[in-house]
Amino acid sequence: MRRFPPERIVCLTEETVETLYILGEEGRSVGVSGYAVRPKRVRREKPRVAAFTSADIPKILALQPELVLTFSDLQADIAAELIRAGVAVMAYNQRDVAGILAMIRHLGAMVGQGARAEALAQDYERRLDRVAAEAAKYGSPQVYFEEWDDPQIAGIGWVSELNEIAGGRDVFAELAREGSAMGRIVTPEQVIQANPEVILASWCGKKVRPEKITARPDWDQITEV
Repeated sequence: MRRFPPERIVCLTEETVETLYILGEEGRSVGVSGYAVRPKRVRREKPRVAAFTSADIPKILALQPELVLTFSDLQADIAAELIRAGVAVMAYNQRDVAGILAMIRHLGAMVGQGARAEALAQDYERRLDRVAAEAAKYGSPQVYFEEWDDPQIAGIGWVSELNEIAGGRDVFAELAREGSAMGRIVTPEQVIQANPEVILASWCGKKVRPEKITARPDWDQITEV
């Protein structure tokens, strides 16, 4: 990073892109992940330079970034290649709600918007408290969240936390604390045994096909199905 705050930032996941826009610092972003969709105008305003586990390194370098923001161990190889090319890299690894709020505060400080980022994080905290208070008035259905379908991967820590804040009970809450996606793999039989009342799915990078979920062998035994 040649100057502070950095004026040319490439974001390889969408949460940092969205945070920069919310903080009014989108002008610093010169390249984004292909999955960046919020706000909608980002897709016409910023060049897309990466998927999630792959990136167009020459295209990133051509943008002359002063800082590249990455996420998780799954982007470690991309980060290493950029570091070897002389680029400053900040690798976030938020796994829970506290980590997400810390990322917002840290990114805000890096772009000279520490006070605004703090206000944003506090607003999120208040909103979560309001949701939790409202959810406490109702029942607590058992929920299975599917992050990936093959192999089946249960939700990451912050997903499990949000599930509980919203009033649900994560049927694989103990796996949510695992540090990697491989530690959250579940078998179809485990899901059947857990018998969730609600199934939520968000397959990272591809469209969820509910009919494929309901057609799985023996899943008609599950209450939700």
